[in-house]
Amino acid sequence: MDLRQLRYFVAVAQERNFTRAAELLHIAQPPLSRQIQLLEEELGVSLLIRKSRPVRLTDAGRLFYEQALQVLGRVEQMRDATRRIGLNQNSVFSIGFVASTLYGGLPSLVRKMRQHAPELDIQLLELVSVQQIPALKEGRIDVGFGRLRHSDPNVVGTVLREERLVAAVPMGTALAGASTPLSVKSLRGQKLIVYPKEPRPSYADQVLGLLQRHDVRPAEVHEVREIQTALGLVAADAGVCVIPSSARQMRSDVHYRLIEEEAMTSPVILNHRVGDNSVYIDLIKRLIEEMYRENPPWLDMEHNVLPGHSFDS
Repeated sequence: MDLRQLRYFVAVAQERNFTRAAELLHIAQPPLSRQIQLLEEELGVSLLIRKSRPVRLTDAGRLFYEQALQVLGRVEQMRDATRRIGLNQNSVFSIGFVASTLYGGLPSLVRKMRQHAPELDIQLLELVSVQQIPALKEGRIDVGFGRLRHSDPNVVGTVLREERLVAAVPMGTALAGASTPLSVKSLRGQKLIVYPKEPRPSYADQVLGLLQRHDVRPAEVHEVREIQTALGLVAADAGVCVIPSSARQMRSDVHYRLIEEEAMTSPVILNHRVGDNSVYIDLIKRLIEEMYRENPPWLDMEHNVLPGHSFDS
């Protein structure tokens, strides 16, 4: 097999249609079909179920698709790294993150990385949690900081901490009449604002799932694209929003109350590729350990629960 066949197969797997894949690749459909057929003959297994509409992957096809994404991503990284070295450019290290982590330690970590690895050109890419897994496997990012647990065997996810959740409520309302911790049951019958609207699953589903487990049903649910919009709507008295506690510094014109139930938390998860032995992955873990030992303000124990393991495990 060759890289061309891998690219052809990935295009068909993503488009679920030979015609659209051929158009995307700027080739005719017959040679595309022939190359996929040759690939299947070499492997000795069927990768696609062609009779279905849209085309579906077999179990072997799904495994091959995941592996092909990694191979093509690594080839792209190798090409870019070689060009950078040839042009005497710094190595690029890409970090994917969800927006709320900007308020809970990510900026400090990036500053420390730049001090310890000045040869790196660190790029930050905002991606919701569900987008980070394919971005890692395709080589578009090197690590991700997200909030959703996953079961992908090709990505290592390490919970750095469980962050307590707070209710952001409009000023002047009954819920804003105190600053003490608030029972999640107080949110029953409230208009709830959740984010992000898409892609799903997301932090929105995490919050809705937690509320459901506590038998809390909002009067209505309003979905928005980002946390900034959600808090803006809270300030406009359009509803309440449940956010990670570190994000409560985003706006001063809404009232924040810690949710008292211990199970109402959202994890902060470090994700990286399985088998990635980069010295920079080890550096990130070491710097996180150092940051946690420094006990920064955003890590106060009233709003966070630390894991009982080392981040190196």
